[in-house]
Amino acid sequence: MTSMHDHEPAPHRPGRRLTTKEAAELLGVKPETVYAYVSRGLLSSRREPGGRASTFEAKEVEALTRRNRRDAAGVPGSGGDLSVRTRITLIDQERYFFRGVDAVELAVRHSYEEVAEWLWTGRLAPGVTFSAPRTTVEVARRAVDALSEHATPTDRLRVAAIAAAAEDPLRFDLSEEAVLNTARTLIPTLVAALPPVRHDHKDDGPLAHRLWGRLTGRPADEASLHVLDTALALLADHDLAASTLAVRVAASARAHAYAAVSAGLGVLEGPLHGAASGLVHRMLLDVLDQGTAVPVIADELRAGRRVPGLGHRLYAGEDPRARVLFDLLENVPGAEPALLAARDIVATTARHTPLHANVDLALAVFTASSGMPATAGETVFAVARTAGWIAHTLEEYGERPLRMRPSGHYVGVRPPQPLPGQDTARPEVAS
Repeated sequence: MTSMHDHEPAPHRPGRRLTTKEAAELLGVKPETVYAYVSRGLLSSRREPGGRASTFEAKEVEALTRRNRRDAAGVPGSGGDLSVRTRITLIDQERYFFRGVDAVELAVRHSYEEVAEWLWTGRLAPGVTFSAPRTTVEVARRAVDALSEHATPTDRLRVAAIAAAAEDPLRFDLSEEAVLNTARTLIPTLVAALPPVRHDHKDDGPLAHRLWGRLTGRPADEASLHVLDTALALLADHDLAASTLAVRVAASARAHAYAAVSAGLGVLEGPLHGAASGLVHRMLLDVLDQGTAVPVIADELRAGRRVPGLGHRLYAGEDPRARVLFDLLENVPGAEPALLAARDIVATTARHTPLHANVDLALAVFTASSGMPATAGETVFAVARTAGWIAHTLEEYGERPLRMRPSGHYVGVRPPQPLPGQDTARPEVAS
């Protein structure tokens, strides 16, 4: 039996536009995925006069079909996905799993530190907490305090990681035991190096409790701490995201664990990755200020931007991480206005494109309702994902060195070419 991917695109009459169902059949995907392509700018859609459904240009759909087929075949230079063997995370059927166990169930039932240990070792360590040597924390804090007040959270975390590395003479020991020891001290060092907002912040206990006082000046309540701890656990890994791939490239070259984490932090800072929740946070505050999502969404689209916080390329439906966080936020005092604003955003965009909420929107509801700055989501994301990066670093150390070396598909001018600014003819030599 052949799948829809095996069929050649059917010819279409010039100028004819496709319905959503026809576009989905041609692409071999679900209708929800077609709308996800629209949100990512891979397809354009329009509504016909008097109609409610979206239509698509046949040539554009056929071009995307050919591109997807090239990517699936792994044609050099076609943008095909890099496949990496891993036993850490599986994303399948609108769910994701950490070492075969439902990641959402793990995150709800276990602390971030316990989930991190599971990712690293495949063993649970009930009640585990991470701590860092006082001298390492002091060095990291001094390095972070030297930065400009305009430094981003990721700037601070990257500097803290570098400072901690310089303080560790055993950083080049890549044995599993040494890397695990590094991981258990690096993550609390990153948190402790961040400037506190509350004067009564704690530097002991669960990591989420220590992080809270560095994100907001408000007193912590149990429901909010549970949301933060669960968010950290949910975000600990998500297969080969861009930052994780960078980490594996560094580990493939046998960079030490601090350097591998630093590589991940460098990629994470992009607005399409870890910093995405900050964009949603600001949009959410605008909706709360306006009292409705309609003008805010209109301004986003008028500026040529996609609406942040909606849709995910790996989930046709709602992001499972968003779903569990929204459920927990129902119990957080003061979160109701931000929750209603988020629902308004989803409902307003659904009039045209039925996209679902992703984890960035849920994280923004949490940060906005907790009195945190727009950058808080980026901090949560970076601290959380460090656990996954360490897991991938350990796994990559067990592979052949330098295997992350794809070949470039050269499309420039063919050599040999003359040197720039040089005549092609050799100058005459005077006799």
